[in-house]
Amino acid sequence: MAESPVPLLRAHARHAPFNARGLAAHAATLVDAAGMKPTNASARATPSARAIRFYVANGLLDRPEGAGTAATYGYRHLLQLLAIKIRQREGQTLDAIKAEMREVTGDALERRVAQSLAPALTLQLDPIVSRDAGSTASWRRVAIADGVELHVRDDSPAARDDLIVSMRETLRGTLGRNDFGS
Repeated sequence: MAESPVPLLRAHARHAPFNARGLAAHAATLVDAAGMKPTNASARATPSARAIRFYVANGLLDRPEGAGTAATYGYRHLLQLLAIKIRQREGQTLDAIKAEMREVTGDALERRVAQSLAPALTLQLDPIVSRDAGSTASWRRVAIADGVELHVRDDSPAARDDLIVSMRETLRGTLGRNDFGS
């Protein structure tokens, strides 16, 4: 496992480019998975496409590539949006966040976001050992949601930490968007 959460955060760059709704959903999944609760009563718990457009118009987020429905957002936009939501959940106002964003470099922004989201980025893995035809295979068990686990054999090409994080977040996002109750 990586010592720093930054490489695990960078794994989310491969999901870019995003449209406004995709960016909002991806950021919401990460912030919610970190278990951060809002302290600022006026801040919405999760970002929306409308909020993203508001942040762009007010200089909190860089302008996207393209315009209107063709606008696309990249990894830097994800970092900026995550930083905004993290700071709002810490009780900061948008004016204070805007001033902070002007002073922070891309690397510092990435490190700050990665540190804040470390609980969501760091894998909580339980090794599982099973015997198959006399050989021992080691497995990783990753909790996805209550009653849902992902099992990945250590010698699988999919056992890389960045891929497991990506699978975990994709599955959590899917479970969050679907109503499984009947």
